[in-house]
Amino acid sequence: MQWTLVIPLKPLARAKSRLADTADDGLRPGLALAFAQDTVAAALACPAVKDVAVVTNDALAGRELRALGAHIVPDEPGGGLNAALAHAAAKVRSSRPDSAVAALNADLPALRPLELARVLDSAAEFPRAFLPDAAAIGTTLLAAAPGQELIPAFGKDSRLSHRASGAVELPLADVDSVRQDVDTGADLRAALTLGVGPRTAAAAARLLIKEK
Repeated sequence: MQWTLVIPLKPLARAKSRLADTADDGLRPGLALAFAQDTVAAALACPAVKDVAVVTNDALAGRELRALGAHIVPDEPGGGLNAALAHAAAKVRSSRPDSAVAALNADLPALRPLELARVLDSAAEFPRAFLPDAAAIGTTLLAAAPGQELIPAFGKDSRLSHRASGAVELPLADVDSVRQDVDTGADLRAALTLGVGPRTAAAAARLLIKEK
């Protein structure tokens, strides 16, 4: 099964506020863009991925991610994360009704294409499925097979929300790069330990230089 991934990205100026203890206002937008670039590049290199649609209204992010090969979907609802994902999934299926669609976080800078393929191949066995994040509280990927609505329920305790919605939790081991999203400084250090993509590595190096 080939998947279309829908990746949401808020305006960079407002992204990653919980990294304030690690990166100041001048550095966080660059980090958020680097996370998204490395996430999109790894997703497009995944053999199970047909294409990637990024839903964002950020002009800079749109240009940079389009240059990598992503399609850009404007966040027309402007109603938050779940509304943006539902809108993008509907856009994808308006032209390809039989698409398998998965929502993927934009802050997975250590993402490895073959680990993502394992997750998507496992998700293909169910109508809807999700992968919890490294903290086992949130969700990094929510998948819907052809003919199934995505029904995103991201936000606080989204692991429980997606389970309650009927999505199957994928009990996979050794897919750490798909689970390690970055919200805090501790998350960033964990991602760096796993090994991040080149753009995040460069952005993190600038952060470390500034700290010195």
